[in-house]
Amino acid sequence: MIGGKKVGIDLGTCSVLVIVSGKGIVLREPSVIARHVETKEVLAVGTEARKMVGRTPGSIVTVSPLVEGVINDFEVTEIMLRYFLRKSLGQALVFKPTLLLCVPAVVTSVERRAVLHAGLAAGGRKVYLIEEPLAAALGAGIDITAPKGHMVVDIGGGTTDIAVLSLNGIVTGLSTRVGGNAFDDAIIRYMRREYTLYIGESTAEQVKIAVGSAHPEANEDTRFEVRGRDAITGLPRSVTVSSADIRAALRESLELITHAIRQVLDRTPPELLGDIIDKGIVLTGGGALLKGITQLIRDDTGLPVHVAEDPVSCVARGTMVALENFDLYREHIESLTG
Repeated sequence: MIGGKKVGIDLGTCSVLVIVSGKGIVLREPSVIARHVETKEVLAVGTEARKMVGRTPGSIVTVSPLVEGVINDFEVTEIMLRYFLRKSLGQALVFKPTLLLCVPAVVTSVERRAVLHAGLAAGGRKVYLIEEPLAAALGAGIDITAPKGHMVVDIGGGTTDIAVLSLNGIVTGLSTRVGGNAFDDAIIRYMRREYTLYIGESTAEQVKIAVGSAHPEANEDTRFEVRGRDAITGLPRSVTVSSADIRAALRESLELITHAIRQVLDRTPPELLGDIIDKGIVLTGGGALLKGITQLIRDDTGLPVHVAEDPVSCVARGTMVALENFDLYREHIESLTG
């Protein structure tokens, strides 16, 4: 068992969620910081930094320290983690907490060590890592203690983690570096190609939320006005796009996810496949909120598909389940002590 203050962190490409023992989820903010280009002074972190994206002068840069679920900038990640821990715990950070951070299943051993060291540098006394699909299953309330198969697809900002779980562990799994950010990038490319309109990441995300869908059954042919810069004249211009447009923009990225799901099913033992046929696939992560994603996966696999309750928070909640039941999941957790 682990004593002292326990903190679980979903260290995501798009956002960071912090859950504290006895309090629940206490923080949910974008994983972005803004700093001065020359002095390196940190000007804003999280929500305030997100407001600056695409709107800063040349002297200020906004940085996302995580790319596709892994640390791209160690120093910035440490700054961001320390800030979020202080904001979550206040003066309690004087007494170093035990941290459990989530990482995609696809990360290398070097990338895992980078996350562990970032947690120690940010103020953790002991730092543990758990793979996101295992945390997602625990946070979704799935009982994986029995010899029964459960399939979880966690669609995050930078990666999609797919796993079949049984007896408190991952039997087979796969990660693909396609997620919510890839959806935004696909919309940006589509607008440039089809409408010669340049748009930014924030606008692409707005379009995705407003009219994005993965399947024609998801919604009627809704429309949305998109504002950007004309690629030819350089002047401001707006166009109206339909849900069918954005579905076409997302098709390739979604096909990569469904292909990965089929690969995992193909490698799953037949006995566990029978359980999955009965129980279906559980979706977690922000990408699970994309309209029509359940219908798309259902049609592609022939299996029932369900979205977990509050799918964005599943991984964070799962970290606390793992910390509170540490002995059950010890062999699936990597650690480092400062």
